[in-house]
Parts: sequence; C-alpha cells; structure tokens
Amino acid sequence: MNVNTVFRSTRTSAVALGAVAGVAALALAATAGTADATAAHRPSHQKPTVVLVHGAFADSSSWNGVVKRLQRDGYPVVAPANPLRGLASDAAYLHSVLNTVKGPIVLAGHSYGGAVMSQAAVGVSDVKALVYIAAFAPEKGESALGLSNKFP
Repeated sequence: MNVNTVFRSTRTSAVALGAVAGVAALALAATAGTADATAAHRPSHQKPTVVLVHGAFADSSSWNGVVKRLQRDGYPVVAPANPLRGLASDAAYLHSVLNTVKGPIVLAGHSYGGAVMSQAAVGVSDVKALVYIAAFAPEKGESALGLSNKFP
C-alpha cells in the first residue's frame, strides 16, 4: 500500500467519522425531547446507537477505525456482517439486527451498504437518520447494479 492510498483511506475514514458523528449528534438532539413509551426507560440524553453497514467488497472490520473513534466519543456502535446474499436477503437480515437495538439508531452505509440500509430501515421507528458514505441510495425500482452501469 503506498502513501497516497493510506492518506486517502485515512481522509475517507475521517470524513466518514465526521459525517456519522454529526448526524448522530443531530439525532440525539432531535430525540432528547421526545416523550414516548420507551423514554421512561432510558435517559433522554442517551446517544443513539450507530449501526455501520459495509459494502460488497469489504467486511465489517473495514469500519474498525470508525468504531474505535465513535466508541471513544461515547457512542454505542454495531457493525454487523453484511451477508452479501442479495439485496432482499441482506436487508431482511439487517432489519432483524435493527430490531434488537434499543433506543435511537443512526444507520451509516458505504457503497452497496447504502442500498441495504435503505430497505432495512423501513418500519423501524427507532431509526432516526441514514448516512450515506460514498453509498448507493437507489430510488424505488433502481438497483445498485443499475446505478453502477448508468454511471460508470
């Protein structure tokens, strides 16, 4: 790995961390005043859990640097392994993971992970924000592959 690759990777990680932490802070502010059934069971200042979704040519360890920094700043973090079996299957798996997280959630995805988290978040009321980090955000009826082919 050359110096340019390391620099680019470090800079990308810093940008990702900044984006995720910024959105997580906004989600925290937005949920601080909510009075719902679960609010009585958690402090209103609870930081959201950040769920990191990797893309197709990576694994969850690709988020290790971001995970360490977010945890250092007091954010609970989950970086599940994206099974990479197909969009519907991957989204269903991530949806099941989201249903195990208590409290507000900020989802962040990279590349194909953006398409996965977009579908997985549907119907999960605790998801407060989606963060796309160089990720696919397909419209209804679009696919990541279709977008890749459309914009080579």
